[in-house]
Amino acid sequence: MLAETLAAIRAADPVAIAEARAFQDRLTKPRGSLGVLEDVAVRLAGAAGACPPPLPAPAALAIFAADHGVHAAGVTPWPQEVTVQMVANFLAGGAVANAFAAQAGVPVTVVDVGVAADLPDAPALVKRKVGYGTADLSRGPAMTVDQAVRAMEAGITVARDLVAGGARCLITGDMGIANTTASAALISVFTGADPAEVTGRGTGIDDETYERKVGIVREALRVNGLDGGTLGSSASEALRALAAVGGFEHAALAGFILGGAAARVPVLLDGVIAGASALVAAALDPSALDHCVAGHRSAEPGHAAALARLGLRPLVDLELRLGEGTGALLAHPVLCAAVRVMHEVATFDSAGVTEKPV
Repeated sequence: MLAETLAAIRAADPVAIAEARAFQDRLTKPRGSLGVLEDVAVRLAGAAGACPPPLPAPAALAIFAADHGVHAAGVTPWPQEVTVQMVANFLAGGAVANAFAAQAGVPVTVVDVGVAADLPDAPALVKRKVGYGTADLSRGPAMTVDQAVRAMEAGITVARDLVAGGARCLITGDMGIANTTASAALISVFTGADPAEVTGRGTGIDDETYERKVGIVREALRVNGLDGGTLGSSASEALRALAAVGGFEHAALAGFILGGAAARVPVLLDGVIAGASALVAAALDPSALDHCVAGHRSAEPGHAAALARLGLRPLVDLELRLGEGTGALLAHPVLCAAVRVMHEVATFDSAGVTEKPV
């Protein structure tokens, strides 16, 4: 499934990009006056291969949930059972992501890809469990490569199912206590940045815990042989790095991104977990990025490094660090507005408005 998905991904269409840029210049507004929104609309036209691009609605949020063995290393004060408790909260509609999703009119799907407990059936719960949490990445690989691929294919399947169900924009969400530690490790590997530069305070930790967390990320890179500089460009190396220091939700999100790209449906990325996952997806096929939009900039320092490497400019910057898909959900109406301009704003010719002399 992974190979089939990668084979289906197409780079942005340069003809559609040129047409969209020219069309933007004919709309009844000063050229470039909508700033980044114009760039976003042009980007989506290239991704879809059509001008104007399809409206990225309805959207669907998928929250991938998993646990992490590195939790035992003391990288967070939050108990691991919070992961399963928050899954129940999502399913009951009580999380911030649910409130933001309701505001945006976006349905929420929760995917168990690696929670360290058996979850009861629920209408909005999709069970794609690959394992009961990862191993401790500071002692060796968090996953086998086979597990990483299975988690990626779980994400691909969810993307396919949501698109088949009518979604025209996929929004990334995540839940997993200690997953910012794995994110920092992935970002360090894929960007070459020092762990101290990309490790943040996650859900809020004191200085002592933060120093321990940075040390754990360094140790994870060392024991997994990933501290020797820039990662190679082969797919096998990318998968090995993902398996070594990633989480089941990172792998699933990478697959989710690839699945959206293969379907030519825009993927609206959330924060640092999504950023780390997008680095994996881009390492497997750089063209997947043509179908991604950064929803927001997380307060986590690793996210800025990931966005810089990905070449993505976030739509929203509100110093959020919650995850769950919250920042991307806030950005979805902005994304829709950027495309709606292409569909509904008159051109100078059609409106009989005189253009500024060249």
